[in-house]
Amino acid sequence: MTTGHERLLRRYRTHLVAELGRSRLTEETYLPLCERFCAWLECRGLEVGTVSRRTCEEFIVDERGEGKETRTIAKEMSALRSFFRFLVLEGVRPDNPLEEMDAPRISRTLPRVLEEEEVEILLEAVDTAPPEGMRDRCLLEVLYSCGLRVSEACGLDLQDIFLSEGFVKVRGKGEKERLVPFGKEAGHWMRRYLSEARPVLAARRPGSREQAVFLNRWGRRLSRKGAWIRLKRLVAASGVDAKLHTFRHTCATHLLHGGANLREVQEFLGHADISTTQIYTHVDARRLASYHHMYHPRG
Repeated sequence: MTTGHERLLRRYRTHLVAELGRSRLTEETYLPLCERFCAWLECRGLEVGTVSRRTCEEFIVDERGEGKETRTIAKEMSALRSFFRFLVLEGVRPDNPLEEMDAPRISRTLPRVLEEEEVEILLEAVDTAPPEGMRDRCLLEVLYSCGLRVSEACGLDLQDIFLSEGFVKVRGKGEKERLVPFGKEAGHWMRRYLSEARPVLAARRPGSREQAVFLNRWGRRLSRKGAWIRLKRLVAASGVDAKLHTFRHTCATHLLHGGANLREVQEFLGHADISTTQIYTHVDARRLASYHHMYHPRG
């Protein structure tokens, strides 16, 4: 990659983190895509300062040709739009070629939600004898009880846990903080993990002052990928199909099914827009439709 592009990407990273206050997850998503775009341009003898909208469209077509989903393409367009907006601010180019380009329409599919019995089967399948197992049980209990994103759970520090009060302090999208309550079962496993298993994991890295709640087997902060790998093994062992985000979907749906109103669930999940939360009302409606079919005399 040319020095000019590398310099612009370094400045863009600083712009994202220091000036816009974007999260580490946004940085890890946007930067690799922008780097790939710049490398793609260089292979064609082009530069970001003069590239046309037509060329940007060709890049998107190439990305689609790799079999990427519509949702991924929409995220990539958002990243490039942000990058070009930065280039305009820096005076590198006069316009943003993606500003008027429509993102692909994403069809909103109903999320997979676990039944209460499936949650129990999955949680009971965790072998809590080794410290990694107790950590996994605690992590899944927290995901289900608090409805956290996996990045939020892995980002928890010890100072964010208020055991006696029954709350965790969560940093969500845009570094927005919120207090989220957890239930008795999650509290039970959190106390056990923090007193029995975490010290063992932390001792594997002598002298470390790691403040992360959830540690990997080397005593460092557990990553999203590490959590995903552990769940993948658990899914294979239990026979219950689930992803880490499934626990968030399940938590929200079970709250609504239990009587919580939509606004409360929106605050609980940290959704900026209530329309994002409304998808769970459709899930619950589907459940009601199945009950109607089973029990109504004309169902």
